This record gives sequence, C-alpha cells and structure tokens, in this order.
Amino acid sequence: MSLFLWVTLLLTLILPSRRKRINNTDNKKPTTFKQTSPEMWPAALPLLLILLLPLALTSTALSHFHSSSSSFPTASSSLYDWSSARATYYAASDPRDKVGGACGYGDLEKAGYGLATVGLSEALFERGQICGACFEVRCVEDTRWCIPGTSIIVTATNFCAPNYGLMAEGGGHCNSPNKHLVLPIEAFEKIAVWKAGNMAVQYRRIKCRKEGGIRFTIDGSNIFISVLISNVAGAGDIVAVKVKGSRTGWLPMGRNWGQNWHVSADLLNQPLSFEVTSSDGHTVTSYNVAPKAWNFGQTFEGKQFES
Repeated sequence: MSLFLWVTLLLTLILPSRRKRINNTDNKKPTTFKQTSPEMWPAALPLLLILLLPLALTSTALSHFHSSSSSFPTASSSLYDWSSARATYYAASDPRDKVGGACGYGDLEKAGYGLATVGLSEALFERGQICGACFEVRCVEDTRWCIPGTSIIVTATNFCAPNYGLMAEGGGHCNSPNKHLVLPIEAFEKIAVWKAGNMAVQYRRIKCRKEGGIRFTIDGSNIFISVLISNVAGAGDIVAVKVKGSRTGWLPMGRNWGQNWHVSADLLNQPLSFEVTSSDGHTVTSYNVAPKAWNFGQTFEGKQFES
C-alpha cells in the first residue's frame, strides 16, 4: 500500500468527518462519534507522526531493496570474501621452473605473468578451469614471520599435485581437502619471512588487471587448431571460446587442458575471429584478430575485458 493511502486511512480514523456527525439525527446522545474541533488537531499530530514513521521507513527500505537487488555483485559479495589457506614456496633457481605449468601458459615471463603466480591445490584448481584467475594473498596470525600490512596479487598458472603417500595433515600439503597455495619465493617474501615455511594465509578472488589485450597463441595442423588464451583481465578465467574464419560460421572450441582450446577444422588461409566468455558471464569478441596469412606459433592480441 502506498504512503498516500496510509495517510488517508489514518486521517479517516483520527479525524472523523463532520458529515458523519451531522447525519446522526436520532435523539440519542452520540456516543461513538464526536466532533473534532480544529483546536484538537495539534494534539493528534504526535500520534499521527508516530504511526507514519514506521510506514515511511518501510517504504524507503522496500524502495532500496527493489533498486539494489538486481545489481551485479560487488567486491563485498561472497566471491570476494577472505578465505583461509596455507602457503609454501619454491625457489625458481632453474630457469625451467618458470616454463610450463598445468595451465599451459608456457614461458611465464613471455606470457606476461613473471613471478606473480601461484600453484593451487586440488581443492582450488577446479581441474584447470580456474587458470588465469587472480588472487590477493596476505599473511595472517603469526607475528614472528608475517610482514604487517602487505599483500600480493598473483595469477593461477599451475597445479600443486597431491601426494597420497602422505596424510593431508602430515606433509601432503596439497591433498584434498587442504586449500594450499604454492608461491615463488620472490612472491612469498613480500608477505612473510622465508623461514616461516608452511604459512597460514588468507586469499580472495579479485579482478585481474592486465596490460594490453587478450593474447591468442595459435598451434595445430591443417586439420585442427589449438589456441592458448592468456593475459585475460576481469575474471581472468575462461569458460567458453568460439572461433570464426572468413569461410566458416562460429565454431565452439573445447577445452584441451588449462587455457588451451581446440577445434577440428581447417582454418588456414583465412582471417580468424575469437569470441571469449569469462566465468562471470561477460563476452568479448575480437574480429579478424589473426590476418589471412597467420602461421602456427604466432601470437595475436585482441580486445580486452574491463577490469
């Protein structure tokens, strides 16, 4: 019921109409209805205000609910809440440690990730679907080792495999259901002293911020193509990809592993367009991102998600 109708109803109850009093023409002394003189109205106003205040607040709350319930989740939604985990580190003394990984990004330096990366345990890795997602990580609880007021931003690029020869509580850090992060020592030392070893941390998903556009690295043969998708802003992780040649329609691609996608089709000698959908439902289309004379092994840069 609108606020106007409530006011009308309350005025009717508190200030009975003079017309009703006049129509009472019998000889009995009116006991139910009594004329309310203008001098008495101010005395009724406090009661009227007390009755109207909850209605006004309810109306405002309902209006706010209807205006905000359809909005997209903000950074305060559960997706971005802090969660507890543990973290260890590795020393990338061998250059080969910076190459490869379960997400298929290859050389992490060339891919633009550098050492701001993280390997995730089985409980977090989601069979590779999480590849490319960004996390903020901070050290908690242990004042001996934590560096106060610090946090790091890392991208999921690898998988920390479980070791079922050990108990989850006794050395099998990445066994389910453990939530475990493996960081390069260069990243680990930004939030904690290296002597901490296996450290209690908190993490949360955040939007990725990347320079330049989405990168498409093409591989394959004359009967199929495989595309590595990297440098993705926004949600960071990809859930669907389509490719289109100048002589084809849009072809859905399947996830091979990590962020490598493939389709069985001969797409040589034609410009290629890509449609990429991230885990938050946003889609970006890069038209003719690869020219007609593209070759396997080349990387092309397309449009980017907002971050």
